[in-house]
Amino acid sequence: MTDARALRVTQHGGPEVLAVQTVDVPEPGPGQVRVRVEAAGINFIDVYQRQGVYPGPTPFTPGMEGAGIVESVGADVDLLVGSRVAWAMARGAAAELAVLPAASAVPVPNDITAEQAAAAMLQGMTAHYLTTSTYAVQPGDFVLVHAAAGGVGQWLVQVCSLAGATVIATAGSEAKLAIARELGAAYTLDYTAYATPAELAAAVREATGGVGVAVAYDGVGKATFDASLGSLRPRGMLALFGGASGQVPPFDLQRLNAAGSVFVTRPTLAHYVADRHELLWRAGEVFQTLASGRVRMDIGGVYALEDAAAAYEALEGRATTGKLIFQI
Repeated sequence: MTDARALRVTQHGGPEVLAVQTVDVPEPGPGQVRVRVEAAGINFIDVYQRQGVYPGPTPFTPGMEGAGIVESVGADVDLLVGSRVAWAMARGAAAELAVLPAASAVPVPNDITAEQAAAAMLQGMTAHYLTTSTYAVQPGDFVLVHAAAGGVGQWLVQVCSLAGATVIATAGSEAKLAIARELGAAYTLDYTAYATPAELAAAVREATGGVGVAVAYDGVGKATFDASLGSLRPRGMLALFGGASGQVPPFDLQRLNAAGSVFVTRPTLAHYVADRHELLWRAGEVFQTLASGRVRMDIGGVYALEDAAAAYEALEGRATTGKLIFQI
């Protein structure tokens, strides 16, 4: 065992339940690596786990993505001590040391910093699976991206634009809309300016010439779901990949028929990195895209573990742009 500082969720609740504590970190077992963490991503999945929306026992160390240096390895592991790695969908990154499955760790190229790697893994791969696998964006598509100035939103705007789609972006302020335009959004809408979801959907449809969007990428959830559904073209896709404003309540499936035989899916990254080959493919393409400069990644805030409550309050209050990270 080795002592290390870690951010801990002491019980389910708000940011006030977070505390930095010293914990015992075990040696890696078979198929595991222990990593000296350099940076960790801050994400809404941490919030869902802390609140108990995604149930699990407490206390625990949050943080579903990180980057650092392999310090020790267990049996049957090919990674070398001293290797630079990053990972996503393995909890415990918000700490000085993390033990994780070696199968979750991917090599980090020399031209990608630890901060970039930690910031890109979850949200970059989320944008990758959403635009290649959940719905493969095509040239000429109209695409709706909510929360377009956020971490995933910025990736989606850029990736969809690079694919030849016309992006309609929403956000809650002019400053955030300006970011979306800089990244390639053709149309921008302040969703706070519309009294009802139907009005926002009508504005989206107007931007498409009345056709509707091929896909709506919605990580906001409760506040935008109805507008997303109303924005779709016949047989369009609503990809509900998060719930920053709250979870969507149950709804009548006949609405999908009335909207034009549309589709709704609730995807999550874990199901799109189902094996090592798929993980390496997605992470590799994310790193290549980032290193080439084709996608700009905005790190909107860097926090110490001791400032975690402030970081999550900013994230949950939707007062941030870009990606937030812990620097360990």
